Amino acid sequence: MLKRNKNNKASGNSLHKKAKKYIPGGNSLLSKRREMFAPNQWPAYFESAKGITVKDISGNLFRDFSHFAVGTNSLGYGNSKVDKAVKNCIEKGNMCTLNPPEEVFLAEKLVKMHPWSSMARFARTGGEANTIAVRIARAFTKKSKIAFCGYHGWHDWYLSANIRNKKNLDLQLLSGLSTNGVPKELESTSIPFFEGELNKLEDILKQKDVAAIKMEVMRSKKPSKQYLEDVKFLSKKYKSLLIFDECTSGFRETFGGLHLKYDVNPDLMILGKALGNGYAITSVLGKEEIMEKSQSTFISSTFFTERIGFVAALATLDEMERVKSWEKISSIGSFFKAGISKLFTSYGLKLELSGMDALVSYNVNHKESREIKTFITQEMLKNNFLCGNLFYPSTSHTKKDIKDFFNSLDKVLRKLKLILDKNEKVKDHLKGPVSHNSFERLN
Repeated sequence: MLKRNKNNKASGNSLHKKAKKYIPGGNSLLSKRREMFAPNQWPAYFESAKGITVKDISGNLFRDFSHFAVGTNSLGYGNSKVDKAVKNCIEKGNMCTLNPPEEVFLAEKLVKMHPWSSMARFARTGGEANTIAVRIARAFTKKSKIAFCGYHGWHDWYLSANIRNKKNLDLQLLSGLSTNGVPKELESTSIPFFEGELNKLEDILKQKDVAAIKMEVMRSKKPSKQYLEDVKFLSKKYKSLLIFDECTSGFRETFGGLHLKYDVNPDLMILGKALGNGYAITSVLGKEEIMEKSQSTFISSTFFTERIGFVAALATLDEMERVKSWEKISSIGSFFKAGISKLFTSYGLKLELSGMDALVSYNVNHKESREIKTFITQEMLKNNFLCGNLFYPSTSHTKKDIKDFFNSLDKVLRKLKLILDKNEKVKDHLKGPVSHNSFERLN
């Protein structure tokens, strides 16, 4: 067992070295690899997390201003109401030969939140839920191809888009995604299009073998209601299903799927991430005649019936509704956006902002952008902040926290400006390698 060490760097590096020996890549989620932040400096491992405060395995405390567990905890870490429900569930028993009643209660609640839907199926991860939706769509339409826009997970159906052209997925969010291990026979079964490309989408649909149009309602910029309506029109015209992947966007700007704001309803929809406030639960919602087709194929897994996820989701939804979490995190995110843009501009740095207020992405428009990102992460660690180039606000973030973050960032940017004004390379001021920003650099 690794003992605590007052030197965070030594302790984190020791465990990370061991992880590389026993776990391919060092961990099971790309987004949490320390190489994505500040290689050899990012603390990597946590002992506890509460509110927005993270304690690493060396006992160092940080306020989390990064992707906040990849967007899973919009109510903050260790929300007392959710955790109390889960603890009660553990006392009663989590797994059993019989089914947990909370599965029914959660299905009913989600359907009532989305009146266009009739039924729900559950899984534990976003990739699983996306694949379930694709399977149901293919079973219902008797077609095989998928037209998609956005990022939808790691399964074969999605990665197969890169078989013919290795760069098909590059602009969908992540570049360098390898098809190693994906059957070449799946070539051209998943076809990408980009937001606004209605003509391209219709060309794909004209192949007449497209089971579904699969898309995120929003990733980097807000869609227009007209665009969503046009996509829905095309799905009906060519008898394909419309699937909204709201794993990320759900519960951040609305209570439920973001599509509710635009009043454009899909045939199937996926919710995940924030649904359980850190506990594993995802759902697929759909119309009855479509969802019933899941009975004509095989979709089943032992831990789809694990009780904690249902219990956590029900408690999370109650708490979200009570505090109107989507309004709070949007307000916090808006405050953050305005402040960080003003701060970077004051130092002559052009900052590119994207994403909804409740899910902020920012990047410095500079030839050394990755070096700058790494430098900022490195220096902010010294001020006990976790940050990268994403900020997922939670109800536990306060304006005071953000002001504290800006005060520290101001000092870091002042130091950065001196480096740039002297025409020195930012890389020379890093204590380790430059951060990675794609799968390509890690494979």
